Order: sequence, then C-alpha cells, then structure tokens
Amino acid sequence: MPYSVTPTAIPDVLVLTPKVFGDARGFFFESFNKRDFAEVTGLDVEFVQDNHSRSARHVLRGLHYQIQNPQGKLVRVTEGAVFDVVVDLRRSSPTFGKWVGAELSAENKRQMWVPPGFAHGFVVLSETADFLYKTTDYWYPEFERSLRWDDPSVGIVWPIQDAPQLAKKDAEGSLFASAETFE
Repeated sequence: MPYSVTPTAIPDVLVLTPKVFGDARGFFFESFNKRDFAEVTGLDVEFVQDNHSRSARHVLRGLHYQIQNPQGKLVRVTEGAVFDVVVDLRRSSPTFGKWVGAELSAENKRQMWVPPGFAHGFVVLSETADFLYKTTDYWYPEFERSLRWDDPSVGIVWPIQDAPQLAKKDAEGSLFASAETFE
C-alpha cells in the first residue's frame, strides 16, 4: 500500500501517511491513487477539483463548508506546516459538534480525509505554508458557510498564542448554535 491510515477520535475523519521512498537525491511518494485509497479507506470517491493556497504564519483559514453540494476533501501540505481542524456538522452523528485536529506538514507528508458534512480550517504554524486539497464537489460560493474558529461551545484548542489573521468572512462566521448544519 502506498499509505497507512490512522483513524481519529471521529471515525470518519482519517489521517493518511504515505510510504515515502527517499535517498540522497530526494524522495518520491504517491500522493493519491484511487484504487489504493478505496482499499485502505473503504471509500469510493471521485475528486473533481484541486485547490492550492499559500498563507503566511498565523493565517487561519476557515472553518469552511458548503451547506449544499457539500465537499469531501483530501488535504495536505507541500511546504511548511499547519494545524488542520475539522468539526462534525452532521446532526445525526454521535460526534456532532466535536472536532479533531492534526499537524500536516511538508516534512511529515500526512494527509487528512475530511468527509462531506464537516467544517474545515487550518492555521499556519511555519513562516508560510502551501496547502493543497482535492474536493469531491465543485466550489459554489452561494452555498459556502463559515463557522467561527473560536466558538467556545466547540472549544478548538488552536496551537497559537496571538490572535490569528482572518479573512472578513471568517471573522464574521456563525457560532455553532446558529450555524446551518446537515442531517
């Protein structure tokens, strides 16, 4: 297998660690293989869009989700490091309102599978970070929502000391109690 899978405290959210082949020249690894992904995760997904963002230290992006056309995301970092977070917004789930987070970095090469029905975000821990993600549905700005990163009822423990740099839409995100959620 090109990667191993580590379950998180929310069973549907997975951390994938690739098998890396390296020597004095550098390294090689498969970042995605549809057949192997399905075998190790039990998921048959089709990715339709790839995104790439670059952010500076202390930039926090999220927590984003689409209330219609929800996206599954396979995320990773190719330069730098981030603390990546997901929040379960599925009312029928036993982990509704719970969050999990993991450090993703160019060094550890880990990826996180974020299923549809979750809010997703990250904060940059390094000077800069390049963040890549594959999505299972297209971006529809009219359906995009933002959950507040600092909602005390969710209680995310972000590994930062100072206030993060936020986009206006993220600073004005909904509190969990009033956020639109999924069945």
